Order: sequence, then C-alpha cells, then structure tokens
Amino acid sequence: MKKCVVWDWNGTLLDDVGACIQAMDLLLKRRGLPALGGVERYRRMFTFPVREYYRAAGLDLDREPFPALAEEYLAEYARLAKGCGPRPGAREALARLRERGWRQVIASASAQEALEEQVRDQGLLGYFEALLGVDNGLGGGKEGVAGAYLAEQALSAQNVVFVGDTVHDWQVARTVGCPCVLVAGGHQDTARLEATGAPVVGGIFQAMEKLRSTASA
Repeated sequence: MKKCVVWDWNGTLLDDVGACIQAMDLLLKRRGLPALGGVERYRRMFTFPVREYYRAAGLDLDREPFPALAEEYLAEYARLAKGCGPRPGAREALARLRERGWRQVIASASAQEALEEQVRDQGLLGYFEALLGVDNGLGGGKEGVAGAYLAEQALSAQNVVFVGDTVHDWQVARTVGCPCVLVAGGHQDTARLEATGAPVVGGIFQAMEKLRSTASA
C-alpha cells in the first residue's frame, strides 16, 4: 500500500506566522493592549485550544465572547494572509513526494472554504488527494476530520505519517495512532516541539527526508 503523508497547513506548508502576529496585534491595538512583542514571544505563547492563546495574548474573554473575537481576528488574517507564500522548499518537497508515489493530504483546523481558497491561491491543489478543513474557524476538530478520512480510506496507521509545526499536530497524530514529524520555524517554539519526543526537523526538505526514512523503516 502507498504511504500517505497528512500535512498541517498553517505554519507547516504556508508561511503565515507573520500574518497571524499582525492580525492579533491589530486586535490588541484596538483595545489599548500591548502588542505580542515579536515572533519568538508569539511562538512561546501560541497554543491550542486557540481560546487559551487569545487569553495569553491579553484579550479578556470574560468581557468579549471568544467567537466574536475569533471572527474579528479571522477577518484580519484573511486579508493579511493573501500576501503569504509557501514555506521555503514546500513546493519542491510536495513534487518530490508525489514523484516517489506518496499520497498527500492536508488536515487543518481552518474552515474548509478558507483552506480550499488558500491552497488554490498558492497553486498547490494538484498535490493533494484531499483537503480536510473544519466547518468553523475556532481552532478545533482536526482530530475528527483526519480520523474520519483515514477510516474512510482504510489507511492503516503504519502507512501514514503526520507532519506539522505544533504540539497539537503531534497530539492529533497520537489520537489517530500515527507517527509524527514536527517542523520548527512555524507557530510554536522548538523547545516545546522537542518536548513531545517526536522527531523535530528544521524545514520542509528535512521533513521530506525524514518521511523517506520512515517509509523505508
């Protein structure tokens, strides 16, 4: 059976960390709150569930409901993300894996429509058998959509590898029973990624090579 890689999208294949920081800083500025303070602090702060990240950033979820804040954030993010591109090496890695016969899927906590639009705008649609988003932008549900897809396709855990940039991606992989490779330089700091015990690589090309070694194991 062909090997399958389940990619995370935001921060793993799409280089959107800067857009996420700018979007949150806009929300904070409107409320007279301090900015996040740069990419390193953001990576130490960002977490799932996303509402806890909003709290850590300084937003008061007791005064403003999380869904309303998320809607405001996502509107800013959608505008800013149009200027984002793939992470270095992503397009080449996707092409190499396709040449090697890997099945490729994206599983994301993004809303389905937004995910499809972003992947299409990046010219990457042709690399993936499926785009698995959720029906809202509230940062949940990736385990469900990924698990349902693997069951539907009768893909055994030994033939699937998850690749992501957050501890949450590792947790999703564990939930569905698959190995995971984590890519540094996305939405969370390397120390937290390494604490999971999963392999941590510096970029997409290194992730591709790790996938190749996994396939031959």
